[in-house]
Amino acid sequence: MPAEASGQPFSAQEPCDAIGTAHPPVEESPRIASLVPSLTELMFALGLGRHVVARTRFCTHPPEAAETATSVGGTKKIKMARLLDLKPTHVLVNIDETPKPLADELAAAGIRVVVTHPIAPRDNLSLYALFGHIFQRPAEAAALSRRFEEAYDRLLAADWPPARVLYLIWPDPWMTVSRETYIARMLALVGWQTVPAAAAARYPALEADDPAFQDADRILFSTEPYPFSEESIAAFREARPDIGADLRLIDGEMLSWYGSRAIAALDYLGRYAAALRT
Repeated sequence: MPAEASGQPFSAQEPCDAIGTAHPPVEESPRIASLVPSLTELMFALGLGRHVVARTRFCTHPPEAAETATSVGGTKKIKMARLLDLKPTHVLVNIDETPKPLADELAAAGIRVVVTHPIAPRDNLSLYALFGHIFQRPAEAAALSRRFEEAYDRLLAADWPPARVLYLIWPDPWMTVSRETYIARMLALVGWQTVPAAAAARYPALEADDPAFQDADRILFSTEPYPFSEESIAAFREARPDIGADLRLIDGEMLSWYGSRAIAALDYLGRYAAALRT
């Protein structure tokens, strides 16, 4: 069974967020502002869609999110006045995606800020429990946990041959993911170890002559955050005939989105890896 590190532990009695803040269950109807696309999707999966009053312009899943919640900007820069006019009781943020000054400004405005930071697939179980606790959805959270465990067990039941992969997320400069990221730990579930093996940053930039390009058995071009395409791969192959690795496009949302998307992502990764094994 591939090993994976876990993030912030949560108490079953009183779940805390990623910075250790305990959030009491809501007593009245919440007004939720989600600044993280995957968390917006999770709110709807927990049956909380009608309580989501604000979202980012990147929160497009599920489609009804764009119809029922007001866009307040991007994930890193928002229209603060517009958000405050919506009078949210809770704002959902993420350590990687939300600048700390923005989170601090929201907290200073008197809004309860819920900080998330899943760094391994099984951290989704804590995420479900946290939001099930805060927003009084324990049954829905438990149902997601059961589905996650089933998908997780299916994936780990297979025998996956090891491979070294370079997972590209940006072209100029080339950027990848370190082994300390959620994406890398998802890939590790099918025996794929990311290169470089060690990196000073969680999302390191690579020079064109970085050894990682030659060390990889497979180079994965992610469709998010940069929208790599088959045309991108063709251009890379033409520009770098010296690279002998297998070049593949991969769904970046499936590999990087935690929350309810992680359940489908486990099955997607299994199908993807199985297709390359045959």
